[in-house]
Amino acid sequence: MPREFGRSARVSSQMQKELALILQREIDDSRLGFITINEVVLSKDLAAAKIYFTVLNTDGQGKRNHLKWLNELAPMIRHNLAKKMRLRHISELKFFYDDSFDTGMRVAELLSDLNTERPSDLNKDIPTDQDV
Repeated sequence: MPREFGRSARVSSQMQKELALILQREIDDSRLGFITINEVVLSKDLAAAKIYFTVLNTDGQGKRNHLKWLNELAPMIRHNLAKKMRLRHISELKFFYDDSFDTGMRVAELLSDLNTERPSDLNKDIPTDQDV
């Protein structure tokens, strides 16, 4: 009977948990702030890991800075990860900013703007039976 989740999925899930703990507790860099690890995508041979993260309360320049800092800290983070996980080889870490949260916030903002418009303004462009 095959397993429901493959090894790659199990390792990426555990890696996501461990990375979150490492960034929260072990990395002593005040520049980083509050980082959330959204997803870890591993290659089939587990040699490379793409780590998608978000940062709260930052602008566009801050996001680029966080991306740069995390990729600079990647060897140290990888070393800490190797101590936590019992794997023969630890993946090379590459960080990417996940902009899906920002996109979702923008969509929610646009939808709330639609709801605040008066319904009478929305209906005046729609032809009624009397106009036809």
